[in-house]
Amino acid sequence: MIQHFGVFLVGIVVGFLGGLFGKGGSAIATPMLSLIGIPGFAAVTSPLPATIPGLLIASIEYWKSDLLDWQIVWWSAAAGVPATIAGSYLTAFTGASPLLIITGLMVLAFGVTFLVSPKEKPADAAAESTVRPGYWRARLLLVAVGAGLISGLLANAGGFLLAPSYARFMRLPLKKSFACSLAASMFLAVPGTIVHASLGHIDWTVTAFLALGSVPLSYLGAKLAIGTNAINLERWYGLALTTLGIFFLVHL
Repeated sequence: MIQHFGVFLVGIVVGFLGGLFGKGGSAIATPMLSLIGIPGFAAVTSPLPATIPGLLIASIEYWKSDLLDWQIVWWSAAAGVPATIAGSYLTAFTGASPLLIITGLMVLAFGVTFLVSPKEKPADAAAESTVRPGYWRARLLLVAVGAGLISGLLANAGGFLLAPSYARFMRLPLKKSFACSLAASMFLAVPGTIVHASLGHIDWTVTAFLALGSVPLSYLGAKLAIGTNAINLERWYGLALTTLGIFFLVHL
């Protein structure tokens, strides 16, 4: 029961950070669950279904603030869902340990990227690029397929890849990147949940305690992000991911 309370606390943390940084929180939940003793595949896959209601709630908040680009969301879902299904089935051949290591390395890499080379600059932080290159859809499809495949392999909703990819490759403002990432991740989480449930990878008790903690805090995180200066938000984003990545890899 003490461990379940720990899972609930993890849910509070990942729900808030997920809403704040435009991601479901699976990539954050996995290392934290592993550190409190949740074993193998349960730590990797159980957060995935728990993220879906929080993603919905946070997405609605960004939608109310007119930050969602539905064209990007629908194209991401159309390309990303089949890739997520493929990646989910590939986990049967990879084992749990490689997935945990990859998760930690990716979290760290993205954190360092946002700290070393921030996208938002004082001169253009408030400006939104309305001109996309003619091949923006090809870029979007590559982002969606790549994020879908890796999210299936790592049993997460893909937000930790989609948000920075939208910002870097699609040239979206950071808050709009978070908004589109949340909505697209909600769709990507569904097929991964179905596949991993059919493979018997999910511990539904862990899922339930995570959801209890994460869903209300997803709303609060999204509200805070929407009202925060984009430059400060990016610094928080990079620092949080970098710290978590280092902590996880040291204690793995």
